[in-house]
Amino acid sequence: MFDFIKPTVLYVQISPEQLSVRNVKSGESISEVPELAISAPPDQKILGVGATARSVAASQIGALVVNPFAHPRSLVSDFTAGQQLIKAFVSRLMGGSRLAMSPTIIVHPLGNPDGGFTQIEGRAFRELGMGVGAAKVILWYGDVLTDQEMLSGQFSSNGQVIE
Repeated sequence: MFDFIKPTVLYVQISPEQLSVRNVKSGESISEVPELAISAPPDQKILGVGATARSVAASQIGALVVNPFAHPRSLVSDFTAGQQLIKAFVSRLMGGSRLAMSPTIIVHPLGNPDGGFTQIEGRAFRELGMGVGAAKVILWYGDVLTDQEMLSGQFSSNGQVIE
């Protein structure tokens, strides 16, 4: 009845090779390399994100390209850059609307590290979602979720929600 009142559900899949953000209700999505171009210190302003990061950085003296999700021991290697990158993707997807309700974000780290993800990594993933402006963050480890599973809140038995 009041479907318009339900908050937007965003599905964020994180891997070193790709960052995907999907608006589950509308079906719109962004899926690009998780890179961020940053100007040289001391400014360190964001110059470009995703697919454009490398070309933008090449045109700026001293600019760096950072992949905050590429580290041999942990999926989150640079928390601040990761948060800015996810925030930029969400903003592009949502059109920068300030009037929209804070979304529910389902964070799905991809990969299967030896021994699973640590509690510290779980906390980092949750805080990444909260820092982007989520009203609620659900942390999911397992198979890729379908839109129906996410909208219903009935997730696959091939994974787990971490509280």
